[in-house]
Amino acid sequence: MRAAVARQGRGSALVAHPDPYGAGRRLPTGLPSVIKALFAGRRWTSLRLRLLIVFALVALTTAVSASGIAYWLNRQAVLDRTQDAALGDFRQEMQNRAAALPVDPTQEELQRTAEMMAASSPGYSVLLLCERKDGTKVTGAAGPDAFRMSDVPKSLQRAVNDRQKTTAVNDAEYHMYWQRTKPQGNPYLVGGTRIVGGGPTGYMYKSLAHERDDLNALAWSLTIATGLALLGSALLAQAAARTVLKPVQRLGDAARRLGEGELDHRLEVSGTDELADLAHTFNKTAEALEKKVADMSAREESSRRFVADMSHELRTPLTALTAVAEVLEEEVDDLDPMIAPAVALVVSETRRLNDLVENLMEVTRFDAGTARLVLDDVDVADQVTACIDARAWLDAVELDAERGIVARLDPRRLDVILANLIGNALKHGGSPVRVSVLVEGEWLVIAVRDNGPGIPQDVLPHVFDRFYKASASRPKSDGSGLGLSIALENAHIHGGDITAANRAEGGALFTLRLPMDVGKVIAHEDEA
Repeated sequence: MRAAVARQGRGSALVAHPDPYGAGRRLPTGLPSVIKALFAGRRWTSLRLRLLIVFALVALTTAVSASGIAYWLNRQAVLDRTQDAALGDFRQEMQNRAAALPVDPTQEELQRTAEMMAASSPGYSVLLLCERKDGTKVTGAAGPDAFRMSDVPKSLQRAVNDRQKTTAVNDAEYHMYWQRTKPQGNPYLVGGTRIVGGGPTGYMYKSLAHERDDLNALAWSLTIATGLALLGSALLAQAAARTVLKPVQRLGDAARRLGEGELDHRLEVSGTDELADLAHTFNKTAEALEKKVADMSAREESSRRFVADMSHELRTPLTALTAVAEVLEEEVDDLDPMIAPAVALVVSETRRLNDLVENLMEVTRFDAGTARLVLDDVDVADQVTACIDARAWLDAVELDAERGIVARLDPRRLDVILANLIGNALKHGGSPVRVSVLVEGEWLVIAVRDNGPGIPQDVLPHVFDRFYKASASRPKSDGSGLGLSIALENAHIHGGDITAANRAEGGALFTLRLPMDVGKVIAHEDEA
């Protein structure tokens, strides 16, 4: 009878059970607080925060991938080394000791053989099973673990006892099989084979708890390494952000100062990288902008000076012309009927030219910033009445104002605003014109309504533009196109505003809003 041990089957491992080595550990409580501190005060739209997140994601992906691969390779190496050592030793012991037993060994012989095999083994338990000729089964078990047949998976028992047909490729009837199990949460390696020719069947049972602890320690170490890599990437991202974004921040500050009017501000150029090129380009752009603004300011100043000088020079001859025109106007009834219309035209155009010069000088004062307020306590109802009466508009204007509304403002400039708004309504709107005076909190509100066709929508955005005339949509005006513009400038210098709109029931509505106490508003602006 040939006594031999079946060789270990190639690829004969049974279906593996879930990995008993995947237990993880929680991250240290200090790491989230560090990350939270790094991200503190960062907006999600911040370029610095996005750079930190990108660095962290790259580092996390790399570290997790490297740790996962390292853990898997080490796990395979540890398990394969332990498994190959245990199965190889068990196979050798089966061949040396179990194969030497008689055909019908006694209980004592099996037990003694199992003890010798377990004593020489690298920490595994042995179970020997033999069926005698009379049909009785005898067993022998020894080792550090209480090993019984109930601990051997049924699938492994069937595979070990499966007798195969010998061929040129398969020269053994029985093979060695193994399987990793996890009874009661503890990992074990179970292997089994039997002696060819009627010898005993042997099983080995080895605990993998030591390997599990080693692999858990490795997983813990890799987790710490991943956390440190994540922290290091955050610190590296901070350093990179400081290096890259600090020049960008300086560029943003320089652009902001440039926008605030500091056209002589320049960036310090250092290095030869792209950021240095950007700083150099910014400096060239700022220099060109400064030159262009200086040229435009010089031209604008020259234009304002020309208008002011021209207006001033025109005042002397205009004074003489106005005096002559007044004399001619008084004598117009005694003139030849053929000459009277020409005299009336001269008088009218002289007055218009005088108004234009006065308006140009007023605009020049606003542009030069030399316009000043002369504040006084004004009864608004009396001021509006005086404005209407001085221009003989009492029959065409309705006033809705309570007596006793006193505001602190410049009466002369308020008169200019009212004259322009009411005069514009009378010229371009329709009678009667209604003027309402209200007080809304700290604001004086004066509304001027007319009963005309209203303001065309394409004209409405331009009604306060200088020299703008809607001649295509309204009767031809004898004005200069500066009246509403001057009115708006006078409102602004008070800290107020004028708006224009069309009423639903028809007609245009101009609304003037001025502070009740302009002096208090100006004082607050000076403090700011």
